[in-house]
Amino acid sequence: MRRFSIAERRNRLARRHFLSGAGSVSRVTAGLIGLHATDPATPYLSLWARCRGFCTADLDRVLYEKRSALKHLAMRRTLWVVNSGDVTLVQAAASSQVADTERRRLIADLHKAGVTTDGERWLTQASDAVVRHLAEHGPASSTELRTALPELAGSYDPAPGKRWGGMVPVAPRVLTVLAARGEIVRGPNDGGWTASRPRWSATTEWLAEHGEPVPEAAARAELIRRWLQTFGPATITDIKWWFGTTLTAVRAALATIGAVEVDLHGGAGYALASDLAVEPEVPPWGALLPGLDCTTMGWSERDWYLGEHRGQVFDSNGNAGPTAWWNGRVVGGWCQNDEARVHLQLLEDAGAEAQRALQQRADQLTEWLNGVRINARFPSPLSKSGLR
Repeated sequence: MRRFSIAERRNRLARRHFLSGAGSVSRVTAGLIGLHATDPATPYLSLWARCRGFCTADLDRVLYEKRSALKHLAMRRTLWVVNSGDVTLVQAAASSQVADTERRRLIADLHKAGVTTDGERWLTQASDAVVRHLAEHGPASSTELRTALPELAGSYDPAPGKRWGGMVPVAPRVLTVLAARGEIVRGPNDGGWTASRPRWSATTEWLAEHGEPVPEAAARAELIRRWLQTFGPATITDIKWWFGTTLTAVRAALATIGAVEVDLHGGAGYALASDLAVEPEVPPWGALLPGLDCTTMGWSERDWYLGEHRGQVFDSNGNAGPTAWWNGRVVGGWCQNDEARVHLQLLEDAGAEAQRALQQRADQLTEWLNGVRINARFPSPLSKSGLR
C-alpha cells in the first residue's frame, strides 16, 4: 500500500494549489474546483496569492465581461467562483441538493409567518415572476425586484423571540432558491471588489452556452476525481465534508473512479490510482492566504497542516481567518493596521528564511492593496487579536 507522509502531503500543495505563483485565473479556478466567495474579497486575494501580476480587473473581466466564470451557490451551501464550463457538473453534484433544502425551509417559514397557506404555489409564482422580469428587463438588484414584483411581498422573523430577530423580507430567499437551482445568476456587481451588491440576471440571458444536464452520480464522481487530483490524498471524511454529501455517495463515487486506498501517515485515505508517484521536491515557499481561502478550508481533518494553531486561525464555526504558510503548513496569520499596511502574526519561529520570505509577501500585499482595508466577514481569534 502506498504511504504518504505529512511532509509529502505538504509538498504537494505548492504545485497543486498553485502556491508557487504559477497559475492563471481560469487554471486556478478549474484546478481548485472553485474559489470560496462568501466573503467578496476572498477570491481576489486567493488569486493574488497564486497568479503573478494579478489585478482585480482580471477577475472582474472573467466574471462580468467574458462570463467564463460565475458566482454560484454549491457545496456546503457556500458561494463559489466556478468556471462556467463546470457549472453543469457542480449543479448536479451539489447545487440542486442545496436548492431543494432551501426551498423546503422557505416554504416552512412562509407558513409559519402567515405569508401564505400554500407555500409551494406561492414560491412557484414568485419564482416565475422573477425569471420573467429578468428575461424581459435585464439585470436587476434584489431591491429593484422587490419594488417591481408584488409576488415577492412578504416578511418573516428568522429568530422569533431572539434579540437578533425581527421581520425581514422573504424576497432574498426566493433569489437564493432560484440561484441554487441555476435559473438566475449573480450578474454585474454594483459594489467594489470588497463588497457584494449583485444585479441578478436570468441564466439563459447571461450565459451564451448551456451544457447538457449531467446525472447526479456521474457529476459527483467526476468532481471527486478532479478534487482528489488537487487535494488528494485525503480521508473519506475530508471528501464527505467538502462535498457536503453522504458517505454512501462518496463510496460510490470512489468506486466509480477507481480510487485506491492509501496509508495517510498511519490512517486510511484515498488517492487516484494514476496519482501515486512521489511528488517532486519544490524550493522553499511561503504564502499569505485570505480568510476562507480554498486551501485553508480544503479538508475536514486539518492537523497535518495546522498543527497546534487550529484554535487561533479558525473560529468556533469552522471558518478560517487570514493565514501565513511556510512550506505547506500554517505558521500564523496576517492583519492590517489603520494605514492598511499588512503585518505578519506569526505563531511560531519558522526560521530566518521564512521570516524574510513572508515579510516580503506582506510588503507586496500592502503595495497591491494600495490602501484598501480588508475586513474579514468571519474573523479568527488571531485576526481579532490585532497586531502582535
